[in-house]
Amino acid sequence: MAQQHFARFVKLVDDVRQEIAECTVADVKQRMDGEESLLLVDVREAAEYEQGHIPGAIHLGKGIIERDIEAVVPNSDTEILLYCGGGYRSALAAFNLQRMGYTHVISVDGGMRGWREAGHPVEFPG
Repeated sequence: MAQQHFARFVKLVDDVRQEIAECTVADVKQRMDGEESLLLVDVREAAEYEQGHIPGAIHLGKGIIERDIEAVVPNSDTEILLYCGGGYRSALAAFNLQRMGYTHVISVDGGMRGWREAGHPVEFPG
């Protein structure tokens, strides 16, 4: 069941969504099926990532992505697809990365919840 969010948080995310690029879970799956090389970044908490993530995704949690992104992705023109549980945290992270000069950041609307609901494969660390 989806978490209920407070109105001010939802408004903030809705405002941010006007400023960022988004794609769907289906878009990501189609690109993966086409054997495209994607940089998928899971911005959920570490415990969430360990409970399963989109295959090939790396983890940079929302709490540290702005601090650590340059070490992982030094080229600010690199396409980065961000996802979280449903698309809220990834939208906020995308907005912040854009403000840091990253030019091709996309938030995956639907996130991990949408991925699982679609029956797509899940990967586990280790």
